[in-house]
Amino acid sequence: MNIEQLEHVAEVARAGALTKAAEHLHVSASAVSQSISKLEQELGVQIFIRNRKGTSLTADGKMIMKKVDNVLAAIGELKEEANRCTDTLGGELKIGIIPGPINLLIDVVSEYRTDYPNVKVEIHEMGPVKIVEGVENNELDIGLILTSETFHVQHHELVAEELMEGKMVAGVHEHSPLASFDQINPRQLIGETLVLYNDDYIKQFAMDTLSPHGPIDILFTTNNIEAIKRAVQSGVAVTLGMDYSFRTRAPYPSQPIIPIEIEGTGKEPLQLALIRRKDSVPSRRVREFMKRVRREF
Repeated sequence: MNIEQLEHVAEVARAGALTKAAEHLHVSASAVSQSISKLEQELGVQIFIRNRKGTSLTADGKMIMKKVDNVLAAIGELKEEANRCTDTLGGELKIGIIPGPINLLIDVVSEYRTDYPNVKVEIHEMGPVKIVEGVENNELDIGLILTSETFHVQHHELVAEELMEGKMVAGVHEHSPLASFDQINPRQLIGETLVLYNDDYIKQFAMDTLSPHGPIDILFTTNNIEAIKRAVQSGVAVTLGMDYSFRTRAPYPSQPIIPIEIEGTGKEPLQLALIRRKDSVPSRRVREFMKRVRREF
């Protein structure tokens, strides 16, 4: 029995299929299958039931899986303790984040890299679905996404720690006629040219909120944040996004984007939250980063 076999068992149990587990582990499916078979032979217990639909734990396998999780968690803690003993912290920290709030993390990341220069920090800006998949598949250590009551119900295997509450707003140029309002009606956005981030939630929000009042004029949707900012700051268009996306550190301070509340929205509270897997103990490098994020928000 070795650590690799335990890791293979844990990943197959999470993925529900040998092929998916092999992809996540970056090894061949046959290697995973042989590893688990050898462990089953050594223990004299069948851990998985294999069929065309996938792989599921046997009754004995479920009991063994609890022990495997405990062992892997203990090994992780042992490695972190070894790092503490040598007063070093290394490895990789992979973070997924939705567009917008990345500007709020600049100081956090700068401080973290100064304190832990041996940790390679990777920040991937992507949509919420990809972030959730990345955390679930252990391709990302943590994610920052929008959460709601619906999210908590659908994703029992993830822990979501709420950092701040947000709401969808319209982003307009400071000289736009709309900038004089504290709150606007969705009808006031009909006739305005929109530029949107290519995100399913934002696009669905635009359709649900504006289309009942008339045709929507969308100039373009893009994953390029700078293109959206330039279009709004030049007065060509209006955008939609979370209110915190327009806070501080704008790259064009002389031409700021003004966030305006939209009437009749925000029925379901939305929070910016840190997500991570529920069934694993965060490493020290993850805990240290989360500590700084909590302090910032």
